[in-house]
Amino acid sequence: MNFVFISPNYPENYWLFCRGLKKYGATVLAIVDTPYDSLKDELKANIDECYVVSSFNDYEQMVKAVGYFTFKYGKIDWIESNNEAWLTLDAKLRDDFNVKTGFDFKTINEYQSKSAMKKYYAKANIPTARYTLVDSLENALNFAHEVGYPLVLKPDHGVGASFTYTINSDEDLNTYYKQTLDQQMILEEYVDGEVFTLDGVCDQNGDIRYINSLEYVGNCMDSVLYQQSIGAYTAFSIKDEYKNVVQETIHAFQLKNRFFHCEFFRLNKAKKGLGKKGAIIGLEVNFRPPGGFAPDLMNYAGSIDVYEIWAKVLLTQDGYFDLKERKSSGFAGRRDSINYKYTVEEIETMYKKNLIETKYLPPAYAATMGNCTIIARFDTLKEREDFYRDALAIAE
Repeated sequence: MNFVFISPNYPENYWLFCRGLKKYGATVLAIVDTPYDSLKDELKANIDECYVVSSFNDYEQMVKAVGYFTFKYGKIDWIESNNEAWLTLDAKLRDDFNVKTGFDFKTINEYQSKSAMKKYYAKANIPTARYTLVDSLENALNFAHEVGYPLVLKPDHGVGASFTYTINSDEDLNTYYKQTLDQQMILEEYVDGEVFTLDGVCDQNGDIRYINSLEYVGNCMDSVLYQQSIGAYTAFSIKDEYKNVVQETIHAFQLKNRFFHCEFFRLNKAKKGLGKKGAIIGLEVNFRPPGGFAPDLMNYAGSIDVYEIWAKVLLTQDGYFDLKERKSSGFAGRRDSINYKYTVEEIETMYKKNLIETKYLPPAYAATMGNCTIIARFDTLKEREDFYRDALAIAE
């Protein structure tokens, strides 16, 4: 089983996917864009060979890399990165090397469109916010007057909260329309709801073998746009209703043999056309693990290894991991620009029993997760509530 893994060195925890693949018998062939000598020893120990390119954006080099592996090891069975930045690259290479174990380029390109996702949610009978693709200011204004403010304007293709704006008036819409003329934007009705995720691994039939849920502290969009504090934690348990919703979502999108990261709204109050208070609204499907160290949070909460679970399901189609009991683990993301009530050291002392580690993040992660993230595990709801109250408290 020849498995080409793209960028197993970044994020740095992705070498663990290679360890899982090796455990279940794959020949692991890595493509990296940094010098071989700079790689972690743990990564080197869990790959069979490494091909270095100067840039993943140089497609000719990527073709040469996979071509070399094909010549030396034979037919390639898998090409994956598990990284949003390279999903289309993965798909192009699959097309060119006739690898059928993942999405082709046409499919992944459609699935990365927020507007195109709507029809798949409809297939799963999951409501979504009304929208229009912005092709002119006139049409955008017509939609705004029909639906009413506030609205959300964001790129139709895009990750995270970058270039996402809350629109409260015709004036706002006119301003941000002019600022985003170089992108295809989607304009959606505003949904008053809490964002949560349902993440996991599905098998070759699209059946979920492992599932987790992340809840957020604070607003992700506001955190990025206004550099506010942020946090997220894994749920102690997952309702059967939620499991059914995400399973229907997975089948509608025809996900197979991969990690998934599905985002939903939970309505704070009833809204005509969407549902009653607490109703689940489709937001976005990502065809990869949740970002950053979120997979590690799953491990801390369940005393499991999701990197290994992913590899085991893909390579053996064996194992169900429906955890009946789990703890909750999460992070509190703090900004250098905010004066907090307690220092990091004080929080570490106050919650020594819960503390896993404190990370100071590079700029690429800090924008969304904070400059400093304090990671902890909780046995009870009260422990978790107390931790976030103190870790993110602002000085008076």
